[in-house]
Amino acid sequence: MRFITVSGPPSSGKTSIILKTIDALQDRGIKTGVVKFDCLATDDDLLYEKKGIPVRKGLSGALCPDHFFVSNVEECVQWGIKQGVDLLVSESAGLCNRCSPHIKEITAVCVIDNLSGVNTPKKIGPMLKSADIVLITKGDIVSQAEREVFASRVKTVNPSATIMHVNGITGQGSFELSTLFTGGEDIETLKGKMLRFSMPSALCSYCLGERRIGDSYQMGNVRKMDMEK
Repeated sequence: MRFITVSGPPSSGKTSIILKTIDALQDRGIKTGVVKFDCLATDDDLLYEKKGIPVRKGLSGALCPDHFFVSNVEECVQWGIKQGVDLLVSESAGLCNRCSPHIKEITAVCVIDNLSGVNTPKKIGPMLKSADIVLITKGDIVSQAEREVFASRVKTVNPSATIMHVNGITGQGSFELSTLFTGGEDIETLKGKMLRFSMPSALCSYCLGERRIGDSYQMGNVRKMDMEK
């Protein structure tokens, strides 16, 4: 079974693109499953179920979504193998812009949209910087000049990535993307593989549940702003 990580900011169009790409994969006889990771709530799993796509949903709750992802991804891979899928897609929203679900030797995709702001690419962090493929959406509602400037900013952040303009509503780019999805090697497990970027996991008092404000309540990993600058 092949495995792919797809991540991107909320509402960037990840689910729509994956659904259209799975249509193209099914036309080629490739059975695909999806694991949807989110923080508090999502109904995206229902969209996959309606199309008969095997799907599992994981909500991280109070935990960092990417920490939750890496703590559960091996179990997800084993679930996909039991389902008999040829390809398992992991969909997750990058919510803190510091972590990344991308794994070495596993195809990594980042989805961002033209409406997120021209400076957004440099804010996203390792989720974009370490991706193999960057998909830019919502190009139909901005000008050609805006599309080109935004793509240039993405290229500056991640010069080695394959950059594609796709449309999750019309399906533009889905066939080409399905070809890229089928690249890579089959895996039986993720055990022993490495994340492409280390997650910030050092503890501070607030990670451990502290709610009171003030220096006397702050312990562990604390960094103060220089207010004189």
